Amino acid sequence: MPLMKSWVTSANSADTPFPLNNLPYGVFSVGDMPPRCGVAIGAMILDMAAVEQAGLLDLGDPDLFDMPFWNGIMDLGSEVWANLRARLTQMLAEGSTDQAALEPMLVPLDQAELHMPIIVEEYTDFYAGRHHATNVGTMFRGAENALPPNWLHIPIGYNGRASSVVVSGTDIRRPWGQLKGPNDDLPRFAPSARFDLELEMGAIVGQASDGPISVTEADEAIFGYVLLNDWSARDIQAWEYQPLGPFQAKATATTISPWIVTKAALEPFRVDTPAREFELLDHLKDAGPMLYDIDLTVTLAPRGKAATVLARTNYREMYYSAAQQLAHHTTAGCPMNVGDLLGSGTISGPEKSQRGSLLELSWGGKEPITLDSGETRSFLEDGDTLALSGAARGDGYQIGFGPCTGTLLPALADPYAR
Repeated sequence: MPLMKSWVTSANSADTPFPLNNLPYGVFSVGDMPPRCGVAIGAMILDMAAVEQAGLLDLGDPDLFDMPFWNGIMDLGSEVWANLRARLTQMLAEGSTDQAALEPMLVPLDQAELHMPIIVEEYTDFYAGRHHATNVGTMFRGAENALPPNWLHIPIGYNGRASSVVVSGTDIRRPWGQLKGPNDDLPRFAPSARFDLELEMGAIVGQASDGPISVTEADEAIFGYVLLNDWSARDIQAWEYQPLGPFQAKATATTISPWIVTKAALEPFRVDTPAREFELLDHLKDAGPMLYDIDLTVTLAPRGKAATVLARTNYREMYYSAAQQLAHHTTAGCPMNVGDLLGSGTISGPEKSQRGSLLELSWGGKEPITLDSGETRSFLEDGDTLALSGAARGDGYQIGFGPCTGTLLPALADPYAR
């Protein structure tokens, strides 16, 4: 599909992440304006509350867009999603008769504050990238036992904290926790010294379910995707994860990008999952191309210094798709809610330059990496700013997600000191 032309001229550049082909959904405010729903188009945001109030868009439920979240629109279902996207495309296309009415409803993107685009009902994070799982397993169990016996048969996951999901630009505080070094007899309570990032994609569930659903049904229930950084305290995790997996190590924060890129915008970029070593059971089998060709990059900028590219990889490296993760989540009858967030798991490729975490890049701290500034990193230091970016690239355009950034602040004083 080629670039679709818009009367919003900034949307017609090959460099913008938000052409007419994209139309991602977010929540914004300007000045004292209450946060409300908006759609990114080029260098502008279309104020959807204003569009609704002017009678240019009617989804049958008033005041849907004068809200600081998209959950209400998601709840209306896939037919409404399709109608909304079609109407937006019509209104914003080159030659549209709605141009004069809509122009006053555009807000410059660089003047707006962006907020969480949804109310996150529940959050589940997966461990579904084979290169990442193999790297981590090799570090801790050796190459022969890198993958646990179940890994090639089910997407492994854990239930995380929806309350600590934050929008891009939110500062992250280095956490305290129980730590135990290799030579320590007993644990100690201290700030994490091995704090890390994880480059992931997040899938947003747009339709509720009650009972098992198929992979095809799961794919239809996904509203869209965001970039996701699953901040991880590796030293807290090393002490706590046996036998039930991550807990406090993953509870500090999870950062998502502010714009939801709809599944419809990503349709031209579908790709197959990798070849299977073992055939999946029927309820998890691929139902066509289930992944997307999305280039991903992560950079690290020390305080006051230029950013260094840490890794470049692609979402197509995942072993399990978001639809398979969602279908698996429902197999025991677990109800899924509108606004549930699924983290893909760390996305790494086969090469060192494609590893989506510092744990892998520094091989557990044994091989520190050198930044462009000359500094080295095994794990994150206070003042470091992490930035995730991603785009699916078409013919003369790209489908981007906007920034996914966070700066690591020093740990607070001992919260339990008296």
